[in-house]
Amino acid sequence: MEITEVRIKLMEESEDRLRAFCSITLDNSFVVRDLKIIDGSQGPFVAMPSRKLTQRCHRCGMKNYIRSKFCNNCGARQRDNRHSRSDDTPNKLYADVAHPINQECRDMIQVRVITEYHAELERAKEPGYVSRYDDSYEVSAGEKAGADPNTRERVDAPQSASARPPHSSESREQSRSEPS
Repeated sequence: MEITEVRIKLMEESEDRLRAFCSITLDNSFVVRDLKIIDGSQGPFVAMPSRKLTQRCHRCGMKNYIRSKFCNNCGARQRDNRHSRSDDTPNKLYADVAHPINQECRDMIQVRVITEYHAELERAKEPGYVSRYDDSYEVSAGEKAGADPNTRERVDAPQSASARPPHSSESREQSRSEPS
């Protein structure tokens, strides 16, 4: 696996430890967005994208963020389950959406992203600097034209069957009449 692109969005006026958001592209095929570059005690480090965890309201069953005081649906006061030992109530607030499975992968991401972060800090000093973070990831027609002719657009070959929708009544009638 190769990190083929890193995009950084600097957070200039952030009052907390968040210094930048980042997205990485793996093998020119897969994008992971919303990695965070945070000031740690030993310098900047990369935090994986995460989501805030939820728990169900005891009255209506609607999902609410953990540590919410009231239900967003029915307004019931939520129970404080922070010190609960039950398995269905996590004691953490966030869960990773994507994360490396081994230390080698984590180190590869960390080194590449922090290197690009420092380069982006230097680019930001130049006049007319604009972050590429929000640019589209779609491949343009010009890039497709110059692409390797050995690469294939599809993994499977298209079927040359009729243009009927696969679940139409005609296709069901035909499948019933055909011997199995």
